[in-house]
Amino acid sequence: MGLLNRGNIKEKPDRMHKPGKALPKLSGAWIKGLKKNQKLPEYITENVSEELIHLEDLVKIYDTGALKVLGLKRINLTIHRGEFVAIMGQSGSGKSTLMNILGCLDRPSMGHYYLDGVDVAAMNPDELSLIRNRKIGFVFQSFNLISRTSALKNVELPMTYARKNKRFREQRARELLERVGLGKRAEHMPNELSGGQRQRVAIARALANEPPLLLADEPTGNLDTAASVEIMELFSQLHKEGTTVVVVTHEEEIAAFTERIIRFRDGQILSDCPNVPRKPGEEG
Repeated sequence: MGLLNRGNIKEKPDRMHKPGKALPKLSGAWIKGLKKNQKLPEYITENVSEELIHLEDLVKIYDTGALKVLGLKRINLTIHRGEFVAIMGQSGSGKSTLMNILGCLDRPSMGHYYLDGVDVAAMNPDELSLIRNRKIGFVFQSFNLISRTSALKNVELPMTYARKNKRFREQRARELLERVGLGKRAEHMPNELSGGQRQRVAIARALANEPPLLLADEPTGNLDTAASVEIMELFSQLHKEGTTVVVVTHEEEIAAFTERIIRFRDGQILSDCPNVPRKPGEEG
């Protein structure tokens, strides 16, 4: 599908799309937004593995000087494309350490991390930066929006780093805001939005470069119950459309929306079990 012309974008009511209904399809032509003659490495442009995440004997050691702390202990884990997974554990369990490694924000001390079939454990900082921009979409507890920039410009930001042209960035950002139910809030500043709306802007931003992996770190931690349910139902809808979603949480009510729950304790996987996801509108 080609890019939408700005004049053809119809504004919809400013509300979340109802679960079970298909969300508006997005343009699949994001590569066309690249500047001419820009070449990307093969590991960025090709999807080479149905095993989107594959960890082999992954170890993380923190050296504090006086002693060494084992953060992750020989983790072996595979997450396939299209899965909806919760990673759970209390503080100090290793779940946040794993999240940082999965997001290429940190490196393992030993072992291998294959993302989309490519071992990223030994990549240099520039390569990891490119991976983060093109392969991973991040959603954080504190939203991490730029306060003096509109919702539209916040969503455009990853595409700016990816060197997409201005016209493409704006069109796609508007598409994404429509997709998360904020078409009429595109020009609003973050302080003019509720917590749930700000998190929806953050989700739209995470989807900007069509990453195969969406990582959400305690995405409902700053939201009330109603907004938390809306956000998790949006993640559920994205999952149904094929996005791989990994949510780190300590809340059972949030993990209940996913189809697989991995529990951590003391830097190890305690359990890894399928889950029957909570249905939209179902009481927690």
